[in-house]
Amino acid sequence: MDAIDALDAAGGTDLPGSVDSAGRAVPADGARLPGRTGSTGGGPRGGAPERWARGIAALLGACHPGPTAAVTLLIAGLAVAAGQSASGCLLVAAAVLTGQLSVGWSNDALDAARDTAAGRTAKPVVRGAVGARTVGAAALIALALCVPLSLAYGWPAGAVHLVGVAAAWTYNLRLKSTVLSWLPYAVGFAALPAFVTLGLPGQPRPAWWIVTAAALVGVGAHLGNVLPDVDSDLALGVRGWPQRLGPARIRLLLPAPLVAATVLLALGGPGVLGAVAVALALVAGVGGSLMGRHRPKLPFLAAIVVAGVDVALLLWRGTALG
Repeated sequence: MDAIDALDAAGGTDLPGSVDSAGRAVPADGARLPGRTGSTGGGPRGGAPERWARGIAALLGACHPGPTAAVTLLIAGLAVAAGQSASGCLLVAAAVLTGQLSVGWSNDALDAARDTAAGRTAKPVVRGAVGARTVGAAALIALALCVPLSLAYGWPAGAVHLVGVAAAWTYNLRLKSTVLSWLPYAVGFAALPAFVTLGLPGQPRPAWWIVTAAALVGVGAHLGNVLPDVDSDLALGVRGWPQRLGPARIRLLLPAPLVAATVLLALGGPGVLGAVAVALALVAGVGGSLMGRHRPKLPFLAAIVVAGVDVALLLWRGTALG
């Protein structure tokens, strides 16, 4: 099954709890969702410009805007810290942005039926604000733009970035429900600092400890991303690596890869700041895990703190990329 077939499969049924032939979510009770339009009941009020604005806003909301913006800004900042030229930084940002857009949109398009069945109404496709087929088409367009933008930064760098984007698509298409669900996150995150490095003058090799730390942050991001939805995922038959661990074990394990990343980044350039960062990460990570049994949300919050420390260290060590 290719990407087009997979995206079509996400919208090829009109059963309640899935999506209809136009790619719009069908509520579990068969009722109309707010904001959906059709031949009966009247469409949303307003002229064409207003409808276009709502449609664009819904489409942007389906790209996972928070992670997309965060990753794009982080890697653009990393390029600045590494001494890349202004034009090179803009090219890095454009390539990463289109790659992240393609991943976010493909995720929501492929998961439309599953998200609807789980009642995840925060997603625009589930609310019927935008069709799954429209989101899928946007994903393919973003992917098509990502290829030349990545390669324009240099063949080695572009190839590495596209491997990371392909890994993320593999997660969306297949690996999400397997024990290897962590692997695309590790590969995708590791590819990002390598992408920046290989596009610098002289195409220097990326520092192994930065690439490894980025992969560990990716594994931690996978655990943290899955944790809130473990129960609904299991009910819908999604059995990736975190789902097999279960919520209690995820809470215990979540800080481990992030703290390990902190240690690597600190050791890459010994100093007082690195030691303080490791101490903060250990206190937050271990404390969150120990108290997680009584306060289930605490490990996730602790992981966010540790991830923030890792991002700060990664930007601080950006000069080591060159």
